[in-house]
Amino acid sequence: MSEQQPENADEDDDIRYFVRIGQSDLDGTKSVERSLTELEGIGHRAARVITDKAGVDRTATFGALDDDTIDEIVDLVEGFADEVPDWLANHRNDFFDGETTHEIGNELELTRQQDINRMKMIDSYKGVRHKRGQKVRGQRTKSTGRTEGTIGVNVEAIKEEAEEDGGEE
Repeated sequence: MSEQQPENADEDDDIRYFVRIGQSDLDGTKSVERSLTELEGIGHRAARVITDKAGVDRTATFGALDDDTIDEIVDLVEGFADEVPDWLANHRNDFFDGETTHEIGNELELTRQQDINRMKMIDSYKGVRHKRGQKVRGQRTKSTGRTEGTIGVNVEAIKEEAEEDGGEE
């Protein structure tokens, strides 16, 4: 029994607890697929595609993989748009150069903000809705998305008025 404990201890020592992809640190103690989904811009389907292309078991512990495999996964994540069809990328047909890219991490948020600011500047329908702070994608606004006032009867206000009226008489 004492022989097995050191082996387990050695396995724990070989785990990289943090795996760096781009500007994000991923948890090395989780499975490969779950760790990749923590990265902004990589969902379950993209993580599954990446693990299949790398030839890695998606349930394997991410930090326990050897360095070459981890480097291969990092390369696949960074070049994801080149490896998959255009419909799977998250930023298709860029406004300025027309290229399809797959943004991850901070680049995704910056790209979204640039697109929204461009829509606001040219006063497109979506840009006007963004400026006003209204819903953009056609949702109902009659009863949801209200930012001020109360909907329906305010029971607390009625009770306060009744107490004030009762106290004055």
